[in-house]
Amino acid sequence: MREPVRELKIVQRIRDLAESGHRDRRITRGIGDDSAVFRPHANEDLVFTSDFVLEGRHFTLQTHTPGDIGYLALARSLSDLAAMGAEPVFCIVSLAVPGGHASGWVGQFYRGLLRLADKYKMTLAGGDLARFDRVVSDVMCCGRVPRGEAILRSGAKPGDGIYVTGELGGSAHGFAIRRGKAWGRLLRPQPRIEAGVALRRLGVSAGMDISDGLSLDLHRLCIESRVSAELEFNLPIAAGASVEEALHGGEDYELLFTASPGTRVPGRIAGLSVSQIGVITRGRIGQVRFGGRVLKSKGFDHFS
Repeated sequence: MREPVRELKIVQRIRDLAESGHRDRRITRGIGDDSAVFRPHANEDLVFTSDFVLEGRHFTLQTHTPGDIGYLALARSLSDLAAMGAEPVFCIVSLAVPGGHASGWVGQFYRGLLRLADKYKMTLAGGDLARFDRVVSDVMCCGRVPRGEAILRSGAKPGDGIYVTGELGGSAHGFAIRRGKAWGRLLRPQPRIEAGVALRRLGVSAGMDISDGLSLDLHRLCIESRVSAELEFNLPIAAGASVEEALHGGEDYELLFTASPGTRVPGRIAGLSVSQIGVITRGRIGQVRFGGRVLKSKGFDHFS
């Protein structure tokens, strides 16, 4: 009879994988203890975020490999760090899987996750494992920014330009067609870390990532800044996507930001195109107008 794989053995495999990747000297204790210990530098702020990936919501086992799921789990949280202009430092990963996934599947998940972590010299510092009837992962990420320089949602002012990186609607269109390059973007989205750091250094006034759709995410930014927004028609729409997909489709993981009229925003940042799509206004707080009409927030909301 084949001996069952024990949790301690699985943890040791994860530890071996993590130690073969990037290790930050500021993490004085990591996998193997009850908690990670991190010793930050002076004059920096630490930025923390966490994000779920849920089987049946963000992926299926038929469309995504274990490596795809691990990569996606980290990419979602890294996109939040990018939105704040933060440089990644470490991550802590909680993973629940069905009993039949306990051996090779978990290793492939972490290999996919660590492939992305290594790209940004990020350390896997710990986490948790559990058995559950579906695959669920929650990834907590820590990033760093110079003290007081994190990009916030609350800094937009009337007259500021509204900008986005890249193109919009490609992921929503990919969900619709389930094939080709657009579908590939959904498997392994690219967090815009380099662009976020560049925008922080540029001194943009506010920002966030576009994960739930432009209409909803811009509405959220306007609420935090207590302003309204006027969108123009020149949206950078991905090939094949519709205006509706560009406005309301989620999972693009591009950056949405505002900048004062005196800020010289380049047409490309970190290899990405940058497009001005509107202007911050003084109207009703949170209201977004498009083509002269109020735009409803139809982006993705877990509880709507």
